[in-house]
Amino acid sequence: MTDISTDPALDEWRTYDEFAAGIDTFRLPNTQLSGTALTLTLDDASTLSLRFDAYAVTWNGLGASGTDPYDAVRVRDDVVFVNIPLESREREALTVVFSSTTHRATVIRSRIAAAAVEGTPQVGQDFWAATTDAGPATGEVPGPSRDLIGKRNIYRYSPHHLYEHVYVSSQRYAWQCLEGVQRGHGDMDLSTVWKFADGLYLFCFREFRIAVASVWLHDLGYQLMTTGIFLGLNGDGRAEHSRGGGHIYPLGSVVYPDAQPV
Repeated sequence: MTDISTDPALDEWRTYDEFAAGIDTFRLPNTQLSGTALTLTLDDASTLSLRFDAYAVTWNGLGASGTDPYDAVRVRDDVVFVNIPLESREREALTVVFSSTTHRATVIRSRIAAAAVEGTPQVGQDFWAATTDAGPATGEVPGPSRDLIGKRNIYRYSPHHLYEHVYVSSQRYAWQCLEGVQRGHGDMDLSTVWKFADGLYLFCFREFRIAVASVWLHDLGYQLMTTGIFLGLNGDGRAEHSRGGGHIYPLGSVVYPDAQPV
């Protein structure tokens, strides 16, 4: 009879701040938007105005306003990923992706609920398609996509962060950590995928086991890079914002032969 022992580390579920430390090592460089001013019209006819200086953005919309720091990455020459880790509204973040060519945009609001509810991710997300006032909107309207279903990718965020994703349906994805403090851990969590433009996909997840959600912009057509952010509760129970990013290595895909996933 063989006595199979387990690694105690595999039984210890890591907190958000433990696995997120250093996960932005291979992220694309930041850019400044000083002097940029945009008004976005959301698909519910509301507006969100953004006025940037070198370090902060003054914003007004979604029933609130404030001045907060921002984090911007130019993922393509004409596409910018902006995250606003709100200090004026605790436990919230706004993420905006906009194109200076098509004048299309998306807005994602991530919010940590006051209390955890069994079977429901504590960090929720809301999504809007939008247009900017920088010119007439052209091209496809950003929206939910099934393009990633069946795809299997590996993501290298740092020398010590390597993860695998399998996109199972329009509502779920499976992940496992291949290298890092979560090595050996994996789960099936809620996810949302929106197509922003050719080869550009917003991928957002909301975890069940810990209070964390994330917004990523996968560039699967131009340079196989991803840029993202996290919002969650750290090991001390405080809200924390983190950045992420790295390289994408596609492993392949499958096509379901009969019943299609949800």
